Amino acid sequence: MTHTIAFIGLGNMGGGMAANLLKNGYAVRAFDLSEDALAKAESHGAVRAASAADAVAGADAVVTMLPAGKHVEGVYQGDVFGAAKADALFLDCSTIDVATARRVIDAASAKGFDMVDAPVSGGIAAANGGTLTFMVGGADAAFARAKPILSAMGKAVIHAGGAGNGQAAKICNNMLLGATMVATCESFAMAKKLGLDPQTFYDISSVSSGQSWSMTSYCPVPGVGPQTPADNGYQGGFAAGLMLKDMKLATEAAALVGASVPMGNVAESLYQLLVNKGEAARDFSLMIEMLEGK
Repeated sequence: MTHTIAFIGLGNMGGGMAANLLKNGYAVRAFDLSEDALAKAESHGAVRAASAADAVAGADAVVTMLPAGKHVEGVYQGDVFGAAKADALFLDCSTIDVATARRVIDAASAKGFDMVDAPVSGGIAAANGGTLTFMVGGADAAFARAKPILSAMGKAVIHAGGAGNGQAAKICNNMLLGATMVATCESFAMAKKLGLDPQTFYDISSVSSGQSWSMTSYCPVPGVGPQTPADNGYQGGFAAGLMLKDMKLATEAAALVGASVPMGNVAESLYQLLVNKGEAARDFSLMIEMLEGK
């Protein structure tokens, strides 16, 4: 059984994930470049490591939650592979490009390690609450070893196929979400200009063929539907800058494999405009204000 986990990358998502591993009986050796992140991890019961390699030495498994592919590849090649014990399991929960995910897993396999890519869906609240969904790519044996660890941090752990398929599932899902939110926002904006009350339009569309998750679970209009970031000045939720990152990963992957994604391309350009307006930190459903010309 895996007892000790090295956790590298304790930001908004990683901090909550590591805390849930601790709650479920795992020992966690934590490393992050941020002193605040390390102090918070210690307050939950993690042991502070002096470096990534120090965290990995002797650990049964390594979980990474890092910003981009270059960071993931740098940490594994520079710190993890050389410090890990022979039978260590690697789980990268970052959202990165498919090609890098596959390259790092291939490198791990060549050195005799089991590794999965396991990006998440659910956001900060789900990371804190232990209700994330994990989309996992990797060999069957690696997935079987990873599932108990991922289950300690989430509500759903789904094997998407071979190496990199977790990332593929994540970016396809988020491209769909990003494009659907744009369509939802523009529909509300147009309905308002046509003289429809937003609540009335919601009452109609939410039970009609225009219904979507962006409409009924994450409505971009304040005061309409369930509580969402729109009701809090578009604070919290899923930052527009992160949505732009995921849209770029999706459209880059599409270009590499020759997939036609016209809606994804347009949505990416619109999130780029939103970020250019200085709104990278606010929720991506703020798109509605940009479309309304605010």
